[in-house]
Amino acid sequence: MNANPRTPPVERREIVSWAMYDFAHSAFGTLVVTFIFSAYYAQAIHADPIQGAIWWTRAVNASAIITALMMPVVGAMGDFGGLKKRFLVVATAVCVALTAGLFGMGPGDVWAAALVFVGASVAYESLQSLSNAFLPEISTRENMGRVSGFAWGLGYFGGLLCLLPALGMVTGWLPDEGGLNVRATNLLAAGWLLVFSVPLFLFLRERQPRQRASVFEYLSRGFGRIGETARDLKRYRQAIRLLIARLVYNDGLMTAFTMAAIYAGAEFGMETADLLVLGIVVNAAAGASAIGFGFIQDRIGGKRTIAITLVLLMVAVALAWFAEDLPMFWAAALLLGLMVGPNQAASRALLGSFVPRSKQGELFGFYAFSGRLASVLGPLSYGLILGATESHRWAIASIIVFLAAGLVLLMRVDEEEGVALAAAESAPTA
Repeated sequence: MNANPRTPPVERREIVSWAMYDFAHSAFGTLVVTFIFSAYYAQAIHADPIQGAIWWTRAVNASAIITALMMPVVGAMGDFGGLKKRFLVVATAVCVALTAGLFGMGPGDVWAAALVFVGASVAYESLQSLSNAFLPEISTRENMGRVSGFAWGLGYFGGLLCLLPALGMVTGWLPDEGGLNVRATNLLAAGWLLVFSVPLFLFLRERQPRQRASVFEYLSRGFGRIGETARDLKRYRQAIRLLIARLVYNDGLMTAFTMAAIYAGAEFGMETADLLVLGIVVNAAAGASAIGFGFIQDRIGGKRTIAITLVLLMVAVALAWFAEDLPMFWAAALLLGLMVGPNQAASRALLGSFVPRSKQGELFGFYAFSGRLASVLGPLSYGLILGATESHRWAIASIIVFLAAGLVLLMRVDEEEGVALAAAESAPTA
């Protein structure tokens, strides 16, 4: 995919800086979405923990729908105008500002906190989509699994490292009056993203030619390119099949992550400090396995790698469902961490191997579409079951259904056909 003589060669520092961006944005996913702010919202911002958990699922749903509708068009505009990196800078700046804004949210700010979170989450998912679109440009078919796995690994280690100062904040470095110690972790997440994004902004190059046009023309061409792809779905059928499968299995995976802290607190009485320790262990496992499985994927293929992780993820959720004590829950959480990193890294790399050069932003926009739409039905199902039964255990059982259905759909993907098409359409033209 890097054989086009009209584009500059890829430098090692570009690969490292691109991977470091996963390290940079990991703090938002770890501190805000998974381990701290989600639990703080449910238990402190809202007066009723059950209703707080339901409100949180609605906020996650809202951000998912907005991102799903927006990113394919934004990605297509980026492909047309050579604007992916500029869009990436804007999304990063918005995410930093709104994440810092969460520091001001306290008990009773139910609507305000939800709205600020939705904005930050949309920016967060947008920057991930735009960053992912650079993967086919900086890697080849032979090393895409390792490059993606290396970045995911750095992302999880970033999540691990940011948990260390966060643990200090909530356990004594800062006073707990007014939830200051917990709210300050949002400033940590914002600063982490800002500082560690700098290498990407300095070294990653935009290889698509810059097109100067009006805003109206960008929008017109963005929607037009989406229409062209929609009319030619059969041609990109393997990428579409993968996106549909990922939409389903990622629904279960994202539900597990967004509700993990709430589940652990409700069922096992784990408090913020306990959740941070759990997060450190899970992130360490996920980071190491993402890097290791990158080598495995380059040997056995992305489809098989994803299938293996889905089977073991179902085992992990089943363990959490039946866990009667903390050791069993810890075993479930550890297995979840070991498989979630390779699953996400392999999914990104497999789509990257299916993407022609001219469709990078657009198809990774659809990747964001499937990922965020995947954050609608899962949390919605969790919230509905929780509301009907007031049982987190019955709610978490629904995750297995999404993982199993996604595995069935994955079996329809023809990996070799998808790779061959991308290679043919990315070949240099005379």
